[in-house]
Amino acid sequence: MKITILDDYHDTIRSLECFAKLDGHEVDVWNDHVQDTDALSERLADTEVLVLIRERTKIRTPLLEKLPKLKLISQRSVWPHIDVETCTRLGIVVSSDLHMGSPSFATAELTWGLILSAMRDIPGQMASLKAGTWQTGVGRTVMGKTLGLHGFGRIARRVARYAEAFDVNVVVWAREESREKARTDGFTTAESKADFYAGCDIISLHMRLVDATRGIVTRADLAQMKPDAVLVNTSRAGLVEAGALVDALKAGRPGMAAVDVYDEEPIRDASHPLTSLPNVICTPHIGYVTRDEYELQFTDIFNQIAAYVAGDPINVVNPDVFPQRR
Repeated sequence: MKITILDDYHDTIRSLECFAKLDGHEVDVWNDHVQDTDALSERLADTEVLVLIRERTKIRTPLLEKLPKLKLISQRSVWPHIDVETCTRLGIVVSSDLHMGSPSFATAELTWGLILSAMRDIPGQMASLKAGTWQTGVGRTVMGKTLGLHGFGRIARRVARYAEAFDVNVVVWAREESREKARTDGFTTAESKADFYAGCDIISLHMRLVDATRGIVTRADLAQMKPDAVLVNTSRAGLVEAGALVDALKAGRPGMAAVDVYDEEPIRDASHPLTSLPNVICTPHIGYVTRDEYELQFTDIFNQIAAYVAGDPINVVNPDVFPQRR
């Protein structure tokens, strides 16, 4: 099979142990990011299997209609970046393991790292030291503070466990079913969304981005946060109302944010509204970007390819494709 892997920025995948699962196939790995339809269609003209690294490249209808040899898209996690209905119409199988059995430990760890970085201003202190001015400002401890988790899925539950180890109080706001799970796990749930946003010292977002959650964090929610509170987002930028976070940070509520996700990625503009604000810690969507996590992800992705080649596709998100698959 002719396999193409997109967006492997640091040429990591060829060095993974699981890459051996593709032995015997013709594999192209691209290390840059291209979104232009014409450029991608030329790049993928002979591709039979397309491997995606999460949501780095959008696979939309105009591109799909220019790829007559494409038979399988193999990836991991959710697929808002793929026009699945078009794939079904064209006979392209989409396989994606949602890894429901375990959280992304890497993302949970980064979340906690961002919390500590924000509370102690680690990036600012590093910059001050490198500039020869020694310390700058006074940080805050996390012990005794209240961490609000908006959403209570697998990653949030892991972050809550980290919080317990640091003697941090955890409060949860989520849909009722998730709040019930939080209470069962021994965590406090907020009486209302307004109480949640007004009362927490740190709020971390942990929801999938779907129609029901897009813009779920509003300008009014952010305006209720404490002037020294921190908003952390390692989930999806679209969870926050468009433009609201930048405006809120300029207004001083919350006082700081730590974000790993953006409306458009990758960011190449150093003057981006978030990266240019002094009260924001920004990382370039590295929540899942660890070698350990890559081994887990690409083992699943390559197993999906092997299953397809064997004639028994797995983790198929568009089963209606089977009668007309290529």
